[in-house]
Amino acid sequence: EPNFSCPQCRETIPQRPLHPNYQLGNLVELVKRLRPPAGPVPEGQPGCKRHQEALKLFCQEDQAPICVVCDRSRGSEVHTVVPIEEAAQEYKEKLQGALGPLREQLEEALVLRSEEEEKTAEWQREVQARREMIAGEFNKLHTLLREEEQLLLQRLAEEERETLQRLQENVTKLSQQSASLQQLIAEMEGKCQQLVAELLKDVKSTLSRSENMKLQGPEAICTDLQRGYKICLDLREALNRFAAKKRSHCDLEQHAEEIQLSPVDMTLDPDTANPWLVLSEDRKRVRDGDTRQDLPDNPERFDTSVCVLGAEGVMGGRRYWEVEVGDKTAWDLGVCVTYTPENGYWVVLLRDGEYEAGTSPLFPLPVSARPSRVGVFLDYEAGKVSFYNVTDRSHLFTFTGTFSGMLCPFFSPGLDDGANTAPLTICPAPAHAGGNGGTMSWDSSP
Repeated sequence: EPNFSCPQCRETIPQRPLHPNYQLGNLVELVKRLRPPAGPVPEGQPGCKRHQEALKLFCQEDQAPICVVCDRSRGSEVHTVVPIEEAAQEYKEKLQGALGPLREQLEEALVLRSEEEEKTAEWQREVQARREMIAGEFNKLHTLLREEEQLLLQRLAEEERETLQRLQENVTKLSQQSASLQQLIAEMEGKCQQLVAELLKDVKSTLSRSENMKLQGPEAICTDLQRGYKICLDLREALNRFAAKKRSHCDLEQHAEEIQLSPVDMTLDPDTANPWLVLSEDRKRVRDGDTRQDLPDNPERFDTSVCVLGAEGVMGGRRYWEVEVGDKTAWDLGVCVTYTPENGYWVVLLRDGEYEAGTSPLFPLPVSARPSRVGVFLDYEAGKVSFYNVTDRSHLFTFTGTFSGMLCPFFSPGLDDGANTAPLTICPAPAHAGGNGGTMSWDSSP
């Protein structure tokens, strides 16, 4: 190397001519001759690298085989050594003892791998079957939509032809009337330029014709494409109903087992209630009152909305509760983030006879039977809030997302307009229900 270090002081030595140290070389040869003769090393076995002796001993502290010279050269250092054959037999027995549990684990791992491989294959078959089913269903839908498209275009063409014909008839009639008026005007203007004798000739007939000339306005024709527009609206509503039914059916298939839960016991939190709301003594019912109450101005209290939260927050797990809505004309039910509900609402609501999901924009919910009782199912880890019509055991809507922080049940009885005086009532939990026990079953049919 261009520069190298002294092996003793590590100082870098610049390159220069080097000369052999014959005295040091002679000393090394002398030391080699003074070394004890090496013992025979059995063929096929490693020997001691320091002494070239056979490795006949095993040091327990160092966990390494050594030769007799290594053992005797330790000085005052005391280590436990045993014959290498004895140590090998001891560790061989320990290794054989450890092999049993390892073989059992290997066998279990192979069985589990086989099960997972079978599960994977079954899952892939199921996915392929579902893929084919989806493709088939959408092919049917595509065919249906193409047929509906052709039908709508045909009806639109018929309406265009009929309306255009009537409009052209109006143009023709107005053109004829314009020509008659122009002719009469020209005749009367010419009459005015004639001499007295000529002017008075047949003047009465001319005036009579002018008096009988009445302009007939065009026939009133609607050009709003009402027929085609109504067809589009009907088709849109039908598609919305179909999409809702498909979503409901899929959700019930996925959650038919999960929602077999008994309602949990739940109460309302008076510290969150809007001052206009009236809570029952058992905090199970809430209605819109006619007087604003003088209540503490809690930061968690609703001030502008007639809402109240449930007293029991949810940080995980699954909960199911039911609310009696009866014949109320307005209400909101669901869950929200507490205590800052503006960060997240997952609710369904009733307004003006229409049931809607609180999405943006609101999503109309097709309801086959007016619900007198609504079930709310919250699966925190799965990020799902589902709503059910307990009256006919049908699914209404499911929100999906990711939850963080505490969620609280959300209730709003709506404003009392004279027809919405009844309260919202939390249904009591069955006596045998242990919070998340399971007795209620749901039909998974669409």
